[in-house]
Amino acid sequence: MLHVDMDQFLAAIEVLRRPELAGLPVVVGGRGDPTERAVVSTASYEARAWGVRSGMPLRTALKRCPEAVFLPVDFPAYEAASEQVMQTLQEFPGAVVQVLGWDEAFVGLETANPEAAARDLQARVLAATQLHCSIGIGDTLVRAKTATEFGKPQGVFRLTQDTWLEVMGDRPTRALWGVGSRISARLGELGIGTVRELAAADDDDLAAVFGPSTGPHLRRLGAGAGSRHVDDTPWVARAHGHETTYQQDLTDAAQIEAALRELAAQVVADLRAEGRACARVHLKVRFAPFFTVTRVRKLPEPTFDPDLIADTALRLLQKLADDRPIRLLGIRGEMVPPEGGYDPPRTHGRRGAP
Repeated sequence: MLHVDMDQFLAAIEVLRRPELAGLPVVVGGRGDPTERAVVSTASYEARAWGVRSGMPLRTALKRCPEAVFLPVDFPAYEAASEQVMQTLQEFPGAVVQVLGWDEAFVGLETANPEAAARDLQARVLAATQLHCSIGIGDTLVRAKTATEFGKPQGVFRLTQDTWLEVMGDRPTRALWGVGSRISARLGELGIGTVRELAAADDDDLAAVFGPSTGPHLRRLGAGAGSRHVDDTPWVARAHGHETTYQQDLTDAAQIEAALRELAAQVVADLRAEGRACARVHLKVRFAPFFTVTRVRKLPEPTFDPDLIADTALRLLQKLADDRPIRLLGIRGEMVPPEGGYDPPRTHGRRGAP
């Protein structure tokens, strides 16, 4: 199976539209103003050489790379390019495609020469979009996904059960897909610092710390094990949400309430388009300087009423009894399940970890 990942996707689209930016450090994020509160969505490889990374505040990116060209996020352009990419993958003979997001997907193929298939697929994507991609090949989804990083940029790399520990064994557990800094730190407390050590860990010991499901799952991750099946079942959303980072902190109660009502209206528009009502309201609030809290409340009855959703979010906020200035607010409406319920969970989420 293959994992296809577009190289510096958003930045590459911007360079395609503005050829004069080729070879320059390009940073895409927010409204393209590094003095505003926003984060980096994508940085070109030239910007990454200066330490600029996705998720980094634009102001930090500016400090690290003063010569960078900052550009605003252009969602319609990226969505159009993504559709071209995914259509190209789906048109590849014999391909089963599991879309993970705008810029990546798993592709299942029956082929005796996956490297040749990968090169063919790269050429087709380039011809259709003028954009480059990297491809990982693996005998599990985890290994294919991990292999892609070794192929970047514009390359192909293969990981199998036989080569997994040779390549990954001495790397820190943080290098694994789905193992973040917190889990890595907890593993470190158990004396597990490398992928090899995690692969050799005892399931019962891990289960005692992380739980009966997550513990053994982490050990399997360390071994590169997991699903060998690419699932092309259409992804069904469980929730829709909106959040806003404010350029000026919110301090006035009326101002905060108005912001929540605006967010609730945006969420309801998405829920109506989905045709499923809100069953739970999730609130996200980030107090200055950077302290984030999330809260959730189940509604008595599912609703499309934006006022009820906003009122619920406001009560969750008031219950925090925190009068610090607010720099970000977010509301997510968790929907009632579709008729027949959700499909069994995939080994991998749309964008998330295994």
